[in-house]
Amino acid sequence: MREVLDELDRRYRDGEPVALGTVVSTFRSAPRGPGASMLVAADGTVTGSVSGGCVEGAVYELAQDVIGDGVPVLQRYGVSDDDAFSVGLTCGGIIDVFVERIDEPSFPAFPALMDSVRAGEPVAVATVTEHPDAGTVGRRLVVWPDRADGELGSDRMNEAVTDDARGLLDVGRSGTLHYGPDGQRRGEGMSVFVNVFQPPPRMLVFGAIDFAAAMAKLGSFLGYRVTVCDARGVFATTARFPAADEVVVDWPHRYLAAEAEAGRVDSRTVVAVLTHDPKFDVPLLEVALRMDLAYVGAMGSRRTHDDRLARLREAGVGEDEIARLSSPIGLDLGARTPEETAVSIAAEIIALRWGGRGERLTRTEGPIHGHEGAPAGHRD
Repeated sequence: MREVLDELDRRYRDGEPVALGTVVSTFRSAPRGPGASMLVAADGTVTGSVSGGCVEGAVYELAQDVIGDGVPVLQRYGVSDDDAFSVGLTCGGIIDVFVERIDEPSFPAFPALMDSVRAGEPVAVATVTEHPDAGTVGRRLVVWPDRADGELGSDRMNEAVTDDARGLLDVGRSGTLHYGPDGQRRGEGMSVFVNVFQPPPRMLVFGAIDFAAAMAKLGSFLGYRVTVCDARGVFATTARFPAADEVVVDWPHRYLAAEAEAGRVDSRTVVAVLTHDPKFDVPLLEVALRMDLAYVGAMGSRRTHDDRLARLREAGVGEDEIARLSSPIGLDLGARTPEETAVSIAAEIIALRWGGRGERLTRTEGPIHGHEGAPAGHRD
């Protein structure tokens, strides 16, 4: 949904009702995951995507109806029995798309949501997508770690959904929750999609070199908040790294330790050490490998790698911690240029995140997408 938020905010402030289609559940090899959204304005403008093109036409027509009558709709799209290329997903997956109208009367808490998203504050939107009472479908709660705004229909519903939404907010994952009609945890009949918005994950690139400039550009493209850090102020300048969100002049190990102490590093953070200089690398990796980070990679030749491991062991870094280090950094793509090397590093980060093997798909079998299997809403 992030990709459509700016356009949604603009239309909202201009008083234009829009329809928002959001993927709330996926089955098998669905092309996009829960939270993927498509905005349809009254003038026909489309922003975003729910399937990469497979069912956008059908969602567009449904969205126009929803703008007109304001009645939200939960629609399932899969392979069509008559013609797999008509309205269904040609990949064989199934997605549930919830289409709702959004305007000031229906979503008065939207400005507060946008304020939190732009400030980098964690926030979630819980929307009723199924309920025996049609009037309850489409009701929302905006949930923060310390407060909530909205009304689902009863105190019991509000309390149950708020508690569970905060659980999803803690782990940074969107999903569908299921309850009884009045929020009973063991019941059936009510489904609530919780769309989680957390600050973008961080990519910390250490070493103000040309490879870092390429890495910053690709990291930003992938949705990371990118920081380039180097102790050498003559090289660490914003002019050399325009794609980075910030450029810091500090000793790498000292900067990382301070960021962790301030709570600005978490389990989604990725670290790329590109300096291949032991006086910077070893103290930094001593700090990084003892943290709960998504990825720690270090650039260098095989000889540099062996020397680095020896120095880390001498510094007291344990074998379990060393095993978390991706070194030499990246996947074997035959990369030569800084840009190609950045792609190699990014590919390794993506593969580790989703459990990919880094092989050519033509040589593999089975599902392609990393989120097939059980419906997303059933992975709580």
